[in-house]
Amino acid sequence: MGSSPSIFRFISTIFPWLFFFSILFLMGSLFWGLFLAPTDYKQGDAYRIIFIHVPSAILGQSGYIFMAVFGFICLVWRVKVAGMIVRSIAPVGASFTLLALVSGSIWGKPTWGTWWVWDARLTSTLILFFLYIAIISLFSVIESKQKADRAGSILALVGVAIIPIIKKSVDWWQTLHQSSTFSLSSSPSMTADMYLPLLSCVLAFYLIFLVIVLSRMKLEIVQRERSTNWVKDFYS
Repeated sequence: MGSSPSIFRFISTIFPWLFFFSILFLMGSLFWGLFLAPTDYKQGDAYRIIFIHVPSAILGQSGYIFMAVFGFICLVWRVKVAGMIVRSIAPVGASFTLLALVSGSIWGKPTWGTWWVWDARLTSTLILFFLYIAIISLFSVIESKQKADRAGSILALVGVAIIPIIKKSVDWWQTLHQSSTFSLSSSPSMTADMYLPLLSCVLAFYLIFLVIVLSRMKLEIVQRERSTNWVKDFYS
């Protein structure tokens, strides 16, 4: 599985089934949360944006952690595929982070009375988005794929320090933002009829994230290996 042809063929095999299942799962999860979950007694139906905001925020952070892990593999073991994965994840993670920022602002207007405050979690999430943009920019300006992979991997490893800051920002500073919805050390702060559809949305977003990254990975492999015989044979 460390070779480009093997990964390409594996993605080609599972992708149609994974794509179909992830779309159905996402539609069902969003319908569950947006239409079937009960109305919150404080925020009313405005809280329903949580079914988009929370999964997006989790995927934005998870995507960066994945980049740091594969960036480490790329730097230490010089695995070419690991660099491709970092490159494939970057714009997807940036998109989910941007969605988290936008949906959070929409949620903040009826909840806090303003679209944006320089809250610790909001500000640190904005920094995360800028880190994504910086990595994408490195991939764009450096012509050599291998050098760009290493440069992006280094920045991903350095920037991963922002993740614990985001997670702990509501504990370390006084902040308007609520505490983390998902926690390993405490029980959920919402009832099961709200928590379960939210958990389903998170899992659905992970699947969509995987589908998009795999499609980008497949394209990346073709672009790098287009002169090889196995790519020509596959599309012949």
